[in-house]
Amino acid sequence: MNKKSLAIKYLCFAALAIFANLGVQRIVFSTGDSHAIYVIAVVAGTAAGLLVKYLLDKTWIFYNLTSGLKGHSRIFSRYAMTGLLTTSIFWGFETVFWLIWETGFMRELGALIGLIIGYSIKYSLDSKFVFGPVTEGQQI
Repeated sequence: MNKKSLAIKYLCFAALAIFANLGVQRIVFSTGDSHAIYVIAVVAGTAAGLLVKYLLDKTWIFYNLTSGLKGHSRIFSRYAMTGLLTTSIFWGFETVFWLIWETGFMRELGALIGLIIGYSIKYSLDSKFVFGPVTEGQQI
């Protein structure tokens, strides 16, 4: 697969994960607007986005054939670890935008900016530390 096709696919998968993340957040926010709800929404949304992105990246970006609970646990734990840095970027932008403007729109805009920056960094981290580089013509 050429780099352009890979990049387009990665961007589409990032968009799906962002949609899952912010969609779950909206569902949680529909139950209230306290500080506790904010924390629950951000954590639940992050978990949803992480799971969606992991399954798509593992299968369709890095063509990883790992199977079984032990194999998935090993790969997923590394994937989640590379996500710690990128999640802090996302949460930082989302929280700062929320604290400054205190509107749902600006909170989501901050989240979107943070997720875009985070996913840009995450590909490099995953290529190096989780799955290894994708080779030209690699197939499932």
